[in-house]
Amino acid sequence: MSTVPPTLFPLQVENLSFGDGGARLLDGVSFRLEAGGCAALLGPTGAGKTLLLRLCHGLLAPQCGRIRWGALAPPAARARQSMVFQLPALLNRSVRANVEYALKLRHVPAAERRVRAEAALAQCGLRALAERSARLLSGGERQTLAIARAWVSRPQVLLLDEPTSELDPLATREIEKMIGLIRSQGVHVLLATHDMRQARLLADTVLFLNRGRLMAHLPTEEFFAQRGDSVMHRFAGHLRESR
Repeated sequence: MSTVPPTLFPLQVENLSFGDGGARLLDGVSFRLEAGGCAALLGPTGAGKTLLLRLCHGLLAPQCGRIRWGALAPPAARARQSMVFQLPALLNRSVRANVEYALKLRHVPAAERRVRAEAALAQCGLRALAERSARLLSGGERQTLAIARAWVSRPQVLLLDEPTSELDPLATREIEKMIGLIRSQGVHVLLATHDMRQARLLADTVLFLNRGRLMAHLPTEEFFAQRGDSVMHRFAGHLRESR
């Protein structure tokens, strides 16, 4: 008799706070996310986006409040997620070996590792670079490889921290296409960005952070329809005015 695998959702963040050196970096953040689609953590530099991602991924423990991924214990929840950092650390090995190593860490048999790695490289447009050293890739290629390496483990959730902040417009568009492909395969994406165009393009819902506080949790179109004099309204309005 088959059983339904446990799900990570809903993600419930309750009164989450975190500080360092006397500074409150996150202050009473609470929200709930259901499965499916893409949620953008949007806000200015220093708003707390990266810190919130790290806490949700279990790399840091909350100082106050709690994070619950469905009914799973933290180790089990983290095993079903992958995270890509703004400046990913790649192994001094070939592109293929970087992807295969991610599967080795998850105890995937060697024969299956090669098949899955080849498929991931093909889907991400890296097949022609499979034997090249990862250290010789361009910035866009390195970020593509980092996402392919995270995706190949078949996570239920992919957390992305400013994945295009260091890239030129062409490389940015290619990464955005890849995120769209990943979403289409049923992976929930949690994306930290300060790029308003990117949030509107990719996200179904926006969580707007400013100075460690969650100022809004709204459907994307509703968020960008905001008008007013607050930081959130000015942030949303900037995209409207530039179109």
